[in-house]
Amino acid sequence: MADNPMHTYQAPEGLLKDRIILVTGAGDGIGRVAAKTYAAYGATVILLGRTISKLESVYDEIEAAGHPKPAIVPLNLEGAAVKDYEEMAMTIEDNFGKLDGLLHNAGILGTRSPVELYDPETWNKVMHVNATAPFLLTRATIPLLRKAGDASVIFTSSGVGRKAKAYWGAYAVSKFALEGLSQLLADELDDERHNIRVNSLNPGATRTNMRAHAYPAENPMHNPTPEDLMPSYLYLMGPDSRGVTGQQLNAQEK
Repeated sequence: MADNPMHTYQAPEGLLKDRIILVTGAGDGIGRVAAKTYAAYGATVILLGRTISKLESVYDEIEAAGHPKPAIVPLNLEGAAVKDYEEMAMTIEDNFGKLDGLLHNAGILGTRSPVELYDPETWNKVMHVNATAPFLLTRATIPLLRKAGDASVIFTSSGVGRKAKAYWGAYAVSKFALEGLSQLLADELDDERHNIRVNSLNPGATRTNMRAHAYPAENPMHNPTPEDLMPSYLYLMGPDSRGVTGQQLNAQEK
């Protein structure tokens, strides 16, 4: 996008008021910060993750700040079955009636090794958590997104999901798959009936535990914090990005 306003976007107060937004991987890193930020701008946030204690910590911080009361959905994407996603969608419908936003943030790194040495079990696990689980979750929640007047789906991509690099293995391939799913959904849902926009967002080098694990020799203080990226996350989730769909976007300026 030329002249993209995302990086310098200044969200107005109440940008996400009365919106229901589901954030996966909400217990850590970018997901945790995004959930708290969305709540600060008026959203009721559904916190999805596998570690209940971490979700409860985010829940408590949001409630203590006086923001709309969030909800917790404990779900291990590695082991969840199709019925688990469908039951979750029914619970959201029963409690909220719709879904205005979905941030696919959860993901795992796997191992960094040559393909010829890559462990097949690790490959399957990474592909499932990073690509199949987002498909199943999106599939289950599309009817809820259709009930919103202005819904946004954000898939978290990566630089190696757009140009593969040696030794990134299943992580890179799973992110390529997410890029494809994002483009596919954007094309399928791009009509006046749906009012659903779908984009992929590459956070770039960010001060998170996953980044530290991937680049152990890197000084994390040289990278921006998740908080620094929130203008892009707010822009894409809020109404000012209407009409922006099917894009491969970057949360940091190149």
